[in-house]
Amino acid sequence: MASVAHLHSRSRLPAPLCAARPAQLARPEPFRSAEEAWFWTYAALTARRDGARYVANLGRVRRPCEPDDVVKCLDTLYRQRRIDLVHARILRIWGERGYAPNPGYAGERSDWRLWREALDRLEWPLRVKGIVG
Repeated sequence: MASVAHLHSRSRLPAPLCAARPAQLARPEPFRSAEEAWFWTYAALTARRDGARYVANLGRVRRPCEPDDVVKCLDTLYRQRRIDLVHARILRIWGERGYAPNPGYAGERSDWRLWREALDRLEWPLRVKGIVG
């Protein structure tokens, strides 16, 4: 079997055009926010619960963490009493829905306040770990 370097030397095209860089070699791309990290985490946990086998870094974008890393940060915040079970409940409910509560709707205003509190408190630990950029 020929190596990638061997294939590039025979090609007339520059290396980036002949073969895509494997995901394992690409640098991890941090999430833009704690909210984005939470939705990714919740989707991964749901897929795992439904029987999918998680294999690290096989997605389109390589991430700097495992879903459990985000959950561990939440658990630490809970143990430090920085978030409450009601925050975790709101994260679960809206994570399941796949979108954030809308403060413009009276029925979602309270959820939105708890959602923002939880994610604002989660942002710093995720940033320190390089999960959020």
